[in-house]
Amino acid sequence: MKSTPSNQPEQSVQKTFTNLINALEQNNYTNFISQGNPAFKEGLTKQIFTHVSEQLAPRLKKGYSSVFLTKLNQQGYQVYLWKLSFKDGSDDIVARLSLKDAKVAGFWLN
Repeated sequence: MKSTPSNQPEQSVQKTFTNLINALEQNNYTNFISQGNPAFKEGLTKQIFTHVSEQLAPRLKKGYSSVFLTKLNQQGYQVYLWKLSFKDGSDDIVARLSLKDAKVAGFWLN
C-alpha cells in the first residue's frame, strides 16, 4: 500500500475555507452562502448565521491560525478538516467543510 502525504488541500478548497471564515468574521451572510449548493443555502438561515457570527467574530478578529488536518471521502462528499487556534487562548475549534461538485454542502465548527 502506498501512502502519500496530503498536508495541504487543493488551492480552490483552501480559498473556499478562507472565504467562509472571512464571511463569519465580517458577519456577511451573502458571501457565506454564495458558494453553497441549494440545500446549504436553504438550510442556513440568516438568523442562525448571525448567531454563530456574533459568537465567533470577536475571537477571529483578535487573531487566529488555521492548520489543515486531513481530507476524507464520505458518502460521495469530499470532507476537509482544519484546526482553528485563537490568539486569545480560548478553546480550539475543528472546522469541517463538506463539498460536492465543487459546491459547499456543509460547514461545521466544533
